[in-house]
Amino acid sequence: MAIKGSTATKTAKSLFLTFTVLLSLSFFIFFFFFTSPVTEPTNSLPQTSFLSSQNSIKVYVANLPRSLNYGLLQQYWDSNHPDSRIPSDPDHQISTTHFSKPVRYPPYPENPLIKQYSAEYWIMGDLETPQGMRTASFAKRVFDVNEADVVFVPFFATLSAEMELGSGSGAFKKKAGNGDYLRQKKVLDFVRNTDAWKRSGGRDHVFVLTDPVAMWHFREEIAPAVLLVVDFGGWYRLDTKSSGGISSDTIRHTQVSLLKDVIVPYTHLLPRLHLSENQKRHTLLYFKGAKHRHRGGLVREKLWDLLVNEPGVIMEEGFPNATGREQSIKGMRSCEFCLHPAGDTPTSCRLFDAIQSLCIPVIVSDNVELPFEGMVDYSTFSVFVAVSDALRPNWLVSHLRSISEKLKNEFRQTMAKVQPVFVYDNGHPDGIGPIPPDGAVNHIWRKVHQKLPAIKEAIVRGKRKPANTSIPLRCHCT
Repeated sequence: MAIKGSTATKTAKSLFLTFTVLLSLSFFIFFFFFTSPVTEPTNSLPQTSFLSSQNSIKVYVANLPRSLNYGLLQQYWDSNHPDSRIPSDPDHQISTTHFSKPVRYPPYPENPLIKQYSAEYWIMGDLETPQGMRTASFAKRVFDVNEADVVFVPFFATLSAEMELGSGSGAFKKKAGNGDYLRQKKVLDFVRNTDAWKRSGGRDHVFVLTDPVAMWHFREEIAPAVLLVVDFGGWYRLDTKSSGGISSDTIRHTQVSLLKDVIVPYTHLLPRLHLSENQKRHTLLYFKGAKHRHRGGLVREKLWDLLVNEPGVIMEEGFPNATGREQSIKGMRSCEFCLHPAGDTPTSCRLFDAIQSLCIPVIVSDNVELPFEGMVDYSTFSVFVAVSDALRPNWLVSHLRSISEKLKNEFRQTMAKVQPVFVYDNGHPDGIGPIPPDGAVNHIWRKVHQKLPAIKEAIVRGKRKPANTSIPLRCHCT
């Protein structure tokens, strides 16, 4: 009996100790989870301020000759040649500026064919702004390349290409008599002879190639770098040519990839419509642009034929700024939805004009890549439609009519929140000055910042490759 009593006593003590431990643990859990400050759930929209972030990206600006950026702009204004691709339109003249003497920071062209690609100007303007005025900038400019995370190559590649294309000389794809080719070669010769390029193989260099044909002649040579592009459409022909005649609808990603490159927005050409200014919209669907396109843009011609006679649908031919900017503003502000089919490339500035106009984008482009995904959830304010569905008779109009007023209003409210994300313009005509903290330039640098671990890994891996090693091109799946 004494033994049994002793066992019972030990059991009771053991139970009491277990109960005490469990009770203490319960109190800890209660105070930790229920008395801590409540954190609001985050959504997929971009953060409202970059100032709260402790991170930044250190950017060194390569010391290219001025003739390849602001000097090239000066050359553009001095030449005063009309763009051969834009027909004369006395009601919508493109402004031309004449300077009595050279200015340090000329404005970017108003020609819509060039302006839509003006990211290079605003990114460079931010980096040229005095440091004391750059408190809202995510990119911190450094003047010692050894301190830098990345090297920015300040070549206005789009302006260079468009000046050659607009001249009407027909020499763009040739080397002889091609000023753009000579400028591209000058840039490449310069950067490849720097210690920074030799050390990294160019992997930590950043090029702005918003125009699909920018740096056309040296795509392969700069492929290791971080390329800021509006989409991958400009690489159809090159990858077809280098891959044994594979269909031009296929992008092999031997030179471009979401793993290393950054998709950036076009510059919108139409002014912002604030939500408080939005009025009742009486027309279902709007599109303005060229009917005939190539490659993936062939869907546009088919859609045109399907929709042109549909009630509540407006299909207008023409470039929105050169042949009727006011008509485009009116159309996008009075219609519920704005059609965004693929053109020669999967995207266009039309998408960003629609967002600024609070016109719900209808994206019909199976291969589309969009800026800042992961920061922006496009499905919360856009309608995505498979090409195969869009080409079914009556399907698209019926689908759009089935979307409730409640959902359309929610789409516009979300659009109004993300409108600033796609704005480059800092309000200064020379591009020099504080940038919008939640604008496109900061979002671009944040996306480049996300690439840094992969860039550093690639550089380290490259160092161990024996001399004369042949490394095959690989498809970077996205």
